[in-house]
Amino acid sequence: MKAYSIYKARFYFFAKLLLFLVFLNGCSSTKFIEDNQAIVKKIEIDSIPSKYKEEAVNYIQKDIRPASKLGINVGLYNIFYSLFKIKSVGKPAPVLDSTLVEISRNQVEKYLQSKGFFKATVTSSIAVKRQRAAVEFVANTGPAFKVEKLGYVIPDTAVKKLYYDLRPSFTHLKEGMQYDDDSLSLEREKVYQVMKEHGYYDFSRPYIRFTVDSAFSNSTAHVVMYIDNPEDKSKHTQYKIGETNILIAPTTAGFPDSVQLNPRKFRAIRYTDLSGRFRRNPIVRYDFIKKDELYSSEMENLTYDRLYELNVFKNVKIEYIKESDSTPVLRPLVQMIPQKRMSNRVEGEIPFNQGTVGFTISNTYTNNNIFRGAERFEFQIKGGLQSRIGQGGGLFKDIYQRDFSMSATLSVPRLMVPFDIPMMGKNGIPYTSFSTSYVYALQRDFFVRKVFLNSMTYEWVETKSKLHTFTPLNFEYRFGGILLDTTTAEGKELVLNNSYNLALLKRRDLTIGMKYSYSLNANKLLQNKSFIYFRGNIDIAGNMLNAITKLSGGKHDPAADDFAKLLGLPYNQYIRPEIDVRWYKSLSQERQFIARLNAGVGYAYGNSRTMPFEKLFFAGGSNGVRAWQARTLGPGNYNRAIRNPTEAARRTLYGIDQLGQMHIEANLEYRYKMIDNFFGAKLKGAIFLDAGNVWDISPGNPQPEKYFDFKNLGNQLGIGTGIGFRYDLDFFVFRFDIGLKLRDPQFDPSEQWVIRKFLTGGKDFKAEYKLNNSPFTYNFMQYNFGIGLPF
Repeated sequence: MKAYSIYKARFYFFAKLLLFLVFLNGCSSTKFIEDNQAIVKKIEIDSIPSKYKEEAVNYIQKDIRPASKLGINVGLYNIFYSLFKIKSVGKPAPVLDSTLVEISRNQVEKYLQSKGFFKATVTSSIAVKRQRAAVEFVANTGPAFKVEKLGYVIPDTAVKKLYYDLRPSFTHLKEGMQYDDDSLSLEREKVYQVMKEHGYYDFSRPYIRFTVDSAFSNSTAHVVMYIDNPEDKSKHTQYKIGETNILIAPTTAGFPDSVQLNPRKFRAIRYTDLSGRFRRNPIVRYDFIKKDELYSSEMENLTYDRLYELNVFKNVKIEYIKESDSTPVLRPLVQMIPQKRMSNRVEGEIPFNQGTVGFTISNTYTNNNIFRGAERFEFQIKGGLQSRIGQGGGLFKDIYQRDFSMSATLSVPRLMVPFDIPMMGKNGIPYTSFSTSYVYALQRDFFVRKVFLNSMTYEWVETKSKLHTFTPLNFEYRFGGILLDTTTAEGKELVLNNSYNLALLKRRDLTIGMKYSYSLNANKLLQNKSFIYFRGNIDIAGNMLNAITKLSGGKHDPAADDFAKLLGLPYNQYIRPEIDVRWYKSLSQERQFIARLNAGVGYAYGNSRTMPFEKLFFAGGSNGVRAWQARTLGPGNYNRAIRNPTEAARRTLYGIDQLGQMHIEANLEYRYKMIDNFFGAKLKGAIFLDAGNVWDISPGNPQPEKYFDFKNLGNQLGIGTGIGFRYDLDFFVFRFDIGLKLRDPQFDPSEQWVIRKFLTGGKDFKAEYKLNNSPFTYNFMQYNFGIGLPF
């Protein structure tokens, strides 16, 4: 313990020293430049309407934009470069360059002119004092020109009719609007997309051009849009789709020099699989380029997306062959190179907390095309141990928990239903999944749990933002046993004080039910935009079995432990809804604010008096109230030490989860960018405030402090705050959060604001807590590591 304290003290010393050096170097960055140079500390743009100012800043050259006021990017760069010659952390101080100032002035001026201020001029001035420079840009915008008249010159009558018919659905141009180059560019892009979606395969953007006449005294402009014809034709050619060739390469290496196509064709598709690994229908199903329909870039892109989404091809290429007799027909050629079929992945993790350490290792075998229809099969074996440390002996001397699981999942890229669903894959590939798993958990001298799970699930995309998941069949079998020695006085007391949880752990039962979930805007979660995210799910079980029992004349009294049974076991009957609602507010410049509410309740009725153990909720953890370790907060005002007053009892129940039938969690988080360049990625930060708990609601639990009480809700919420760091590599994010307890509901109301103890006398408080609650220790702070954002 003494050595640990010494190393801890050294760590804090070096951490504080590093922070001091960063601050010092950030403030004294001028010592890294030449005597005739200056650091740009301030840039101002004056006399620009506020709605344009933020975007105008983007036209200032990056190399002269001043660092943030904290100077952390520059300070880190100076330290790492001066000490280690490393340029991959932070960024150098912006050195004044008059050439870049002039380029910036010119770019800001052009930007204002593109927004309709045709007479705008911008001047620049530079002030230098003690090698620190301030740059000011002053704009004289002049009047804002309005579009007085819009004109259209479209010689091709078919194109003209198509444009006028569809124009109301997409145009941003209207008479009386302020002139804006971006509106013209957007109009050009929309017209191009419309043409490509309606058969005009050869159409290109240069056919669309605008003329702007602003030589009017009343600050108005006349805009004319032209859609020119091809130079050698009097009109644009509209193409239809002919016969399609789908060709799959023999190996992952690609195509050979010569290819023999399949002589047979079916429904205008010639399917040639040189690899012999893919059945026809699962692939052709997601070809949306149909014979006799007009060529459409939308259908082409949709075909690309779905074929890639099958996750069996590493390359997809679509080409079009024109008829030799100039007939306006295109023959698509879809070429695909398969990817590696099988893979094996070994993963490991080391879960740890103060007082415990463990490891988990898993092996996952994947076959992406097991039945030649792009079916994905996964088989995983996983096992782990958890040990108490600090009690003397080796690292894994005191192993108190063992876990083992085995699972298999088969996902088929279609909905396996006895009826046809047209265009189901338009917004995303639907899947039918079959899964089975076995879970074994053993806590020494306490309990053993075995769970066998089976399900069939449908998943489909209504729109890009709306995802549905429906599990019509969910079968679960549970077998539990208590290993406590109930012949001793200590064992009897344990059973008495924890009878409710122990009854759930040793219960043997089965579940037959169904699940449904719906999510909105899940596709936007990684975007810095403003939107509302919603996910709702419901788990229902036992209603059909209970109806059959009643119709068959069966009479049972669950209140007297007389349960209706199936296969010799009582079946569960319950309803378990849950919602997750989030508000994401973009604050621009890679800053975002998130407010989240996550709540759920499980209610047993009919043939059940209690929820299954695995269906209960928990609080805490890296995605919830982060100041608590997962499954250690609540329920309600529950205090494990009070309910188990002896150290022997607390050791026996060391790893038991603290669960409840209802949970409510709320989170506020502010995210921002800290360092632009941190070893090749961005380092982002977060400040958060979390609150929540779990509770019991159904009768039968002899511990009243666990129950939800709306009048006492303020004294039952765990509240924590903290900071986080995110190492953002674009394709995934490493996350480290530090949570600090503010209010802990396990104590008496007058003692719940533990932040006071942390600020004054935290060491004595922790020592007293350990003395009265051994082997449990109290942690004001909780460290959370993870991959991906918490929500």
